[in-house]
Amino acid sequence: MNRPHRPFVVVAMVALLATVAACSPSGGLGQVPSRAPTPAPSVAQGSPDLTAEPTPSGAAPSAEPTAPSSAGPSPTTGETTVVRAYFFLGGELGSEGLVPLLRDVPATPAIGTAAMNAMLAGPTEAERAERVITSAVPSGSRLLGLTIEDGVATVDLSREFESGGGSMSISVRLAQVVYTLTQFPTVQSVRFEIEGQPVTVFSSEGLILDGPVDRADYEELLPNIYVDRPAYGAGLGNPARIVGSANVFEAQFLITLIDGNGVVVAETPAMATCGTGCRGTFDVTVPYTVAASGWGTLRVWDGSARDGSPENVREYPVWLTPAE
Repeated sequence: MNRPHRPFVVVAMVALLATVAACSPSGGLGQVPSRAPTPAPSVAQGSPDLTAEPTPSGAAPSAEPTAPSSAGPSPTTGETTVVRAYFFLGGELGSEGLVPLLRDVPATPAIGTAAMNAMLAGPTEAERAERVITSAVPSGSRLLGLTIEDGVATVDLSREFESGGGSMSISVRLAQVVYTLTQFPTVQSVRFEIEGQPVTVFSSEGLILDGPVDRADYEELLPNIYVDRPAYGAGLGNPARIVGSANVFEAQFLITLIDGNGVVVAETPAMATCGTGCRGTFDVTVPYTVAASGWGTLRVWDGSARDGSPENVREYPVWLTPAE
């Protein structure tokens, strides 16, 4: 299968930040129409994310994070289910890229559809204001259908989804869909349709999609050190489990945890399974000490081979908790 064309250059990355900001939707999509009834796909949820209860700006968090119950086919908290929606987090070269954010959606067996709609709705106003979190999905894009069979999700999107943007913007929006759907263990790859028609050449940019695509097709859209768990703004647990992938010099990097007062509460070296020109995975457990629950920062980074100065720095807020 021909892989999607990827002209990833610094100029294209700079252009993306302006493009995605312009096409990010400003509100919910409302009810998603469908041309014909679509069976609710059976999707097994992955391991539950820890979530922190939102609080008013500037206020101390009022509740500790709670892990969604693992009972039943989908982890739920009350009448909602926690899913992941993937967007784009800006930053310095080597640090920008895809990022998972948690979303509470009404509990439903059609969890793949719920996750897709959460992603299509875009980042919240607070997320866009707090950091450079954007979506490359054009405003007005609608989910028309979703089926899952033999590990392949076939997603049918409205015509708006392929409108506008250059090749970089288009690659990012495709990656957002692929990462959002492959969060579920029963989905390994994604096949795209537009208005019910299978896509082989996507948009006027001519990206080739002659078969299902998976996460490996969009690795260039990840930061050099990519954390998939925990999600942006999620609960960290204690000890913290930090999972992702990296492509850095000799596969070595550092994980730092910082409390709300700016005090480093843990710092540990980590190593991916591959590096220096190849992307390897990592799964690291980091114990840390805090006196009380509160917001902190997860930072992953490596030292420059030239002078040891920090580079490839990726950081975002997490909810820290005392060890049990």
